[in-house]
Amino acid sequence: MSKPDFSKLTQDNIVAFIGDIFDRRGDEEYLGEPVTMTEHMLQGATIAEQNNQPEEIIVGALLHDIGHFTSEFGTFSMDDTQDRFHEEAGAEVLEQFFPSVITDCVRYHVAAKRYLCATKPEYFDRLSEASIHSLNLQGGPMTAEEVAEMEKNPNLRQIIAVRYLDEAGKRADMETPNYWHFAPMVQRMVDKHMAATA
Repeated sequence: MSKPDFSKLTQDNIVAFIGDIFDRRGDEEYLGEPVTMTEHMLQGATIAEQNNQPEEIIVGALLHDIGHFTSEFGTFSMDDTQDRFHEEAGAEVLEQFFPSVITDCVRYHVAAKRYLCATKPEYFDRLSEASIHSLNLQGGPMTAEEVAEMEKNPNLRQIIAVRYLDEAGKRADMETPNYWHFAPMVQRMVDKHMAATA
């Protein structure tokens, strides 16, 4: 079987395109954490699936960090002195094909960390060293004005759910299925969105 041509993404090849990214790039280090990029995203999705979360949460967790691979600025490192905006890069790739709830989980998972640090100070204790470093680059806890703006998002509950999965998916000893286990679910989200916007 020949490799799909990804020069023009469509409803029929976006899921394979993402799978190709997982297969080719997934073994890259994840921000100084004890897991690779793929392990991190698969762990979040697996934990969501094990807890019977809705498919939009599972897929949101699976794809939340895809921008580390699609950003023109490359992946984050502990030596960084400025943010790379991976969340925006990921959302831009996905928004044509996925419902807004999923692209919002991608676009705002960084903002959710800042939001939770402002509204639930105990959340800060969950953060790893790398997550604290990136928090500082990303602006620290939100201001009251930023919190009020964040709370206007109709997908806030799902965004926060994915954020908690983001922090949970950093276990060195966790076994998960691979991306292709979730691919039919990813395709269902794509098909649902494309049908709704047709």
